[in-house]
Amino acid sequence: MAATIRAATPADVGAVHALMYELAEFEKLTHLFTGTPEGLADALFGARAAAEALVAEEAGRIVGYALFFHNYSTFLARRGLYLEDLYVQPSQRGTGLGTAMLQALAAIAVERQCARFEWTVLDWNAPAIRFYEKLGAAVLPEWRVVRMTGDALERLAAPAGQPA
Repeated sequence: MAATIRAATPADVGAVHALMYELAEFEKLTHLFTGTPEGLADALFGARAAAEALVAEEAGRIVGYALFFHNYSTFLARRGLYLEDLYVQPSQRGTGLGTAMLQALAAIAVERQCARFEWTVLDWNAPAIRFYEKLGAAVLPEWRVVRMTGDALERLAAPAGQPA
């Protein structure tokens, strides 16, 4: 593996945003992709930053990224590290870069005394599932992601008796 893994900087936002779109293409979810470089910059480096990112750089080019943030376990009374995205360009897959990025994230989780390091994987992505299990991760079949967006979120947020 010739790539270097480092913390993302504001100068990396454009490249990371482009890789996010590549991930959306891979997952066949470009119709849901509305994020902007400005929104990403605010989320990573704004006054109320919500996430952090690592990038993998090879020969001056960003070839992968991992976007993560902290969550919290009430049962363990400790924070955890949640990996939102891990993406490595197809030309770099099989080089150990994905493993190295997960190792870097695990080291961050241990250093920050996180009780868990978690992420989700699409059920059809069998190569990723095999890869994660080979590293020792457990895919939890009994847990399901619950999501609320758009009109449903607006309706729930509206005060009782008020239209959304």
